[in-house]
Amino acid sequence: MFQKEWWFSVVDVIDALADSVDAGAYWRKLKQRLTEEGSEVVTICHGLKLEASDGKMREADCANTEGMFRIIQSVPSPKTEPLKRWLAKIGYERVQEIEDPELATKRTRILYKLKGYPDDWIEKRLRGIVIREELTDEWQKRGAQEQKDYEVLTAEISKATFGLVPNEYKKLKGLKRENLRDHMDDFELILTMLGERTTTEIHKTEDSQDVIKLKTDARVGGQIAGSTRKQIERRLGRSIVSKQNFLPNKTQKELNANQTEVANNRGKILKSLKKLR
Repeated sequence: MFQKEWWFSVVDVIDALADSVDAGAYWRKLKQRLTEEGSEVVTICHGLKLEASDGKMREADCANTEGMFRIIQSVPSPKTEPLKRWLAKIGYERVQEIEDPELATKRTRILYKLKGYPDDWIEKRLRGIVIREELTDEWQKRGAQEQKDYEVLTAEISKATFGLVPNEYKKLKGLKRENLRDHMDDFELILTMLGERTTTEIHKTEDSQDVIKLKTDARVGGQIAGSTRKQIERRLGRSIVSKQNFLPNKTQKELNANQTEVANNRGKILKSLKKLR
């Protein structure tokens, strides 16, 4: 893991896919060609220390998933053709979604149903996605530029709404790389939407500009949702903020098991590919 993402050894992937007896030399030549062509692929690689065949830690060029897909597209080999066709298909689907945004919603709904979520939860989650996009659009128009700005503003709303910033909330629920909102129950989703929708309206009403003002608005929007949460908690006699995940325990355990299996088998992907040689 590096920067909260999986990174892969470029040479190992090339060794599995390219018809070359020396994957290291192949990558050096490919890297030179890509650089001469003005490709940005090389610049997104990082030198990370990995265990070498002699057991020592040595620096190697590594790329994240997006970077590896871009590198693989530059490797002329019959073994890469199925992946290239799949990437082209995914790209075509994204173009379709730009032309008809409803397609993206339909695909997202299908994915959630396959994971075991009920229709009423899915509707709330999809509505939350729309509200979130409207909010981030306002942030962009009103001065938020860096990813850090979005993280800070989101944390302000979450802290005021739930008393926890997203990373603390994920830790409470025992999550790592999973999407926090995919593990929220109805109340948590509704309060999240309330905080974000209120913040959006404050931005518009007060014509807020620059990150400092946006941060103040975010805190106020979150406080309004937080006040609602406290009223609900007093009435129900229990906390809305919970370490529990929305899905039934059995379903959640199955999902967690699948995610763990994917993580544990990451290294087996390259071994499987090598068997094709």
